Amino acid sequence: MRHGNSNNLSSVFEKFYGNLGYTFTHPELLLEALTHRSHSMPHNERLEFLGDAVLNCAIAALIYKNFPSLPEGYLSRLRASFVNQQALSDMALSLHMDRLIRLGEGELKSGGCHRPSILADAFEAVLGAIYLDSDFTQAEMVVKVLYDSLIQKVDLETHGKDPKTLLQEFLQSQKLALPEYTVVTTTGKAHKQQFQVECVLAALNIRTVGEGSSRRSAEQAAAKLAYDEAYPYQ
Repeated sequence: MRHGNSNNLSSVFEKFYGNLGYTFTHPELLLEALTHRSHSMPHNERLEFLGDAVLNCAIAALIYKNFPSLPEGYLSRLRASFVNQQALSDMALSLHMDRLIRLGEGELKSGGCHRPSILADAFEAVLGAIYLDSDFTQAEMVVKVLYDSLIQKVDLETHGKDPKTLLQEFLQSQKLALPEYTVVTTTGKAHKQQFQVECVLAALNIRTVGEGSSRRSAEQAAAKLAYDEAYPYQ
């Protein structure tokens, strides 16, 4: 969490509550949800565990109701596309949670407020906090409000596919060389590593860098950025 003018911070929280569509009865739960383990105790890992379950159940119900003809396998892939690390990180950024997360000095200096894993975990922790502050029905309603427009815009031809697959299919359709992925950096201890992977589309002069807690997730993040950047060429 940034230090600064308290009025500015209050304004950020007001916008956050407005975008979230929920105001906490017990704000200490929100504070815990926004606290990374590098900052202090209690931190948000237990709430993240709870929120993960809440989110998966709520998203499963949403897509089950919105796509009554889709088979189980496709529903599973569709759910995964909404709850993967990059998707959750994007949702957290849309709520400006990067301005609210409480980090230790080391994480602050290394840009932890923009790290997909930290943002994704904090978003899930907030959902866990809402569940404890009220009940599952209220948490499910928050998920519905946040995700409804995204679900309505789903393109069933592409949405069930991961970014690497979409990027590869696009390049093949244009008869262009396949992307090259290179690990740029690996940081952290063995059980808590972070990877940065570069994706290069030589024919389109596009280079992107994705980050994740595994090489695969970092490649997927880089592929998504490359695919989005390549969109004008489609």
